Amino acid sequence: MKGLPLRVFRVGLTGLFLAIFSLLSFQPGFPQPKPKGYLFIIGGGDRPEAMMKKFVDLASRSGSGRIVVLPMASATPDETGRNLVEEFKRLGAKEVDYYNFTRQEAEDASKARLLAGCGGIFFSGGVQTRVTEAILDTPLHKMIKDLYQQGAVIGGTSAGAAVMSELMITGDEKRKPEEGHEFETIESGNVVLVRGLGLITSAIIDQHFATRKRHNRLISVVAEHPELVGIGIDESTAIVVNPDQTFLVLGQKNVIVLNAGRAQVKIRHDQALSIRGLAMHVLLDGERFDLKKKRPF
Repeated sequence: MKGLPLRVFRVGLTGLFLAIFSLLSFQPGFPQPKPKGYLFIIGGGDRPEAMMKKFVDLASRSGSGRIVVLPMASATPDETGRNLVEEFKRLGAKEVDYYNFTRQEAEDASKARLLAGCGGIFFSGGVQTRVTEAILDTPLHKMIKDLYQQGAVIGGTSAGAAVMSELMITGDEKRKPEEGHEFETIESGNVVLVRGLGLITSAIIDQHFATRKRHNRLISVVAEHPELVGIGIDESTAIVVNPDQTFLVLGQKNVIVLNAGRAQVKIRHDQALSIRGLAMHVLLDGERFDLKKKRPF
């Protein structure tokens, strides 16, 4: 349409809902408490012992120090849950449990209280929509957010990383590519997005990033949602988001941060995107990024 600014996009119902949700959330009548806890977001793959010990250490600082594993994303949740419990115990955690919550159980406030006082929550890998379908907008979801506000560390790997953001990448495309030809283009309106758990609202998370060559889909998302920083976390690598909304990179590979906040974005007739001024930062272990200022430091 003529006369409209460059960054005007057609949004579906999900985008409209998220826009309304964001506006309501930042009205004076909806104060946003600052979390006292940490997010421990892992890009999938093997988990270095030193990196995971940091999660156990953070969990020990809050509440009882107990860790609860939530394996709902997994196709084999009980096996995954048991394996993660054993992993955390090997790393020195004194009390670790897992719960494979169904939607019905997540809607039961008495079941949500099984997490009360936890120092750490950990989401397994698998399929991220299994998690959101099970717990979004339930008492269990509220309990997890409350624990984060109170000082707990909320962690996850792979699909368990994707669920952290308010706007979540499902891994699906709106067009149906042939197998082996997924996300071959940078285009508007192709990446399927739904609501995540909303633990991080200023960024959108992608995982297995460089290993699985997921640049195209995250570039497409930040072009359409320039208010969000895109964070692509590679395997065997994590970010630790602090209460002050800075994060530290841990692990063996890269974290890539994309910021289209000052970019000029155009959509061609075939939905291909032109993006001028896209900022990118490639970070390694020990480097830090400020999510408020949108720059490394």
